[in-house]
Amino acid sequence: MTLLPKALLIVSALALAACNNPDRYGANGGANGGANGMGGIDQSSLGGANDPRSPAYFNQAIGDKILFAVDTSTISTEAAQILSAQAQWLNTNTQYSAIVEGHADEQGTREYNLALGARRANAAQEYLISQGVAGSRLRTVSYGKERPLEACSTEACYAKNRRAVTVISLGAGS
Repeated sequence: MTLLPKALLIVSALALAACNNPDRYGANGGANGGANGMGGIDQSSLGGANDPRSPAYFNQAIGDKILFAVDTSTISTEAAQILSAQAQWLNTNTQYSAIVEGHADEQGTREYNLALGARRANAAQEYLISQGVAGSRLRTVSYGKERPLEACSTEACYAKNRRAVTVISLGAGS
């Protein structure tokens, strides 16, 4: 067994072990901000999908991802519309920052897809900056083909994996 499968097995076991504590978020089920990834902020104050200031609204109403054509990092007209709406939301809700994740489909080498994912994330980041979002509030990361939405070998699935995803978090810049 090589190192990568062993590491994945250990990480999976640790992740499952973390799920075994039903009281890990306390008596309020995480509503008090403990271990919820929001820096101790009361999530109930963030609103739901109907609150235009909430991350849930950003994800569902505006859209958190854009798609790319094969082997490109060029922003399409449809992607530009989504990124413009994202920029408007980020410019209105300055308490949030964002990480732009770049992804690729499973075709090609790991190294090539990491570079392609980085170009996609950078293209989306540059578009957001061009729309007035402060660069200090944005970061990029490339996952290449390592985090597919769909695991498949058809063009329909590949198309879903060629994307950039804008992940919102509290805290302007880091």
